[in-house]
Amino acid sequence: MSKTAKIVILFIVVIAIGWGIGKYTSAPSASEEEGTVVSDGSALQGQPDASAEPSPVASVNPDEQDQGTSGNNTGAEGSTADPEENASENTAPNPTTVATNKPGTPDSGNNAAELTAAEPESMSVMVNKQYKLPDKYKPSDLVYPNVRFLFSEKIEKRMMRRTAAGALEEMFAGAKKDGIQLAGVSAYRSEKTQTRLFNNYVDRDGEEKARTYSAVPGHSEHQTGLAIDISGSDGKCAAESCFAGTPEADWLASHAAEYGFIIRYPEGKESITGYKYEPWHVRYVGKEIAASIAEKGITLEEYFDAVPVSN
Repeated sequence: MSKTAKIVILFIVVIAIGWGIGKYTSAPSASEEEGTVVSDGSALQGQPDASAEPSPVASVNPDEQDQGTSGNNTGAEGSTADPEENASENTAPNPTTVATNKPGTPDSGNNAAELTAAEPESMSVMVNKQYKLPDKYKPSDLVYPNVRFLFSEKIEKRMMRRTAAGALEEMFAGAKKDGIQLAGVSAYRSEKTQTRLFNNYVDRDGEEKARTYSAVPGHSEHQTGLAIDISGSDGKCAAESCFAGTPEADWLASHAAEYGFIIRYPEGKESITGYKYEPWHVRYVGKEIAASIAEKGITLEEYFDAVPVSN
């Protein structure tokens, strides 16, 4: 083979080798063709990094979690949901809800906070501005006492608990023997009714004043079925301040304890009971407790050492 032919063959070999190397280095890898690896990370936008710490702004807002779960969020148009009603179900239980150390009475030493009566069925249950009844509580033994009322209909406010109703019948009979004609004005009152009444009073007089003579829903003694407002049979001054000093009011003050009732909001005790003097509002507590309270001239709060109450 001539020298010229050898040079030509060598030249061809060099070109062939160079072409092969160039093709190999320019070919994309399998992963690049599938598009799963991109150096600038743009294909991962919107995908969480499992190794990274969660961002605070990415966590779920508890308020947003509760939206739509509470029936209170779908109220009237333009209404704002109460934040307490939107509380998470994981919220710690109210620390002020306690059991009592006596049947129907408060734990001593827990007088600062709102408490729930542990034994609402007790005849001596404490219900005032500090102690409330369980939500939607309704006595299980409501009856219609056989006494005169200022109305004839058998409606809610004519009812009382059975034991209290029996004592009321005896008291009305005792008053009649003494020439005093009593009449019932308002006895049992449901939480729903109390809510309506209280809201009406707030609209009329403002909340601060309303609280001096009307109970916040859940805190009314009328809801226990053990309390009743009483007037004379003519209905004059029924549940009004002018009832004080009437023969009926004087008789109740002197004799109610004999039948297990007390004047629940006596004169001069407003700073203790939290309410104005109401000579017409009597509450059944049983003869023993009533006698002790009448003898000492104290209130139910003082009897159970539950002073002071909240405003």
